[in-house]
Amino acid sequence: MRDWVSLQKRYLRDELPVRLGGLAANLARVKSFSDHPDHRDIVKNLLEESKFFIEWTAPDAGVELQAELVNLQIQLAHWELNWANIWSDPVKRTGVAEQARVWSERILEISGLLRL
Repeated sequence: MRDWVSLQKRYLRDELPVRLGGLAANLARVKSFSDHPDHRDIVKNLLEESKFFIEWTAPDAGVELQAELVNLQIQLAHWELNWANIWSDPVKRTGVAEQARVWSERILEISGLLRL
């Protein structure tokens, strides 16, 4: 079992753009790890961790960003609830991977890290 308290303390040491970059990186990992059927648990763990990243980040974000993060968190929760069905269907799994890539790019853009 993960030590979520220690992870949260470490995660919150970073500024908002870096935290958003971490979230974007997790979503990019969802995309890349979804290519292999044996990575089911790894991807599920990335989804769970990403939901925590959103929970820890949203209070420090503006209202518009909070709304985007809530939408993403809802999407992640939906995927988790349907995980067995999604993972066993290559078409659905590819769809999740593609949506995760789009979210990753969007969150990275919002972070401003690409402009530094």
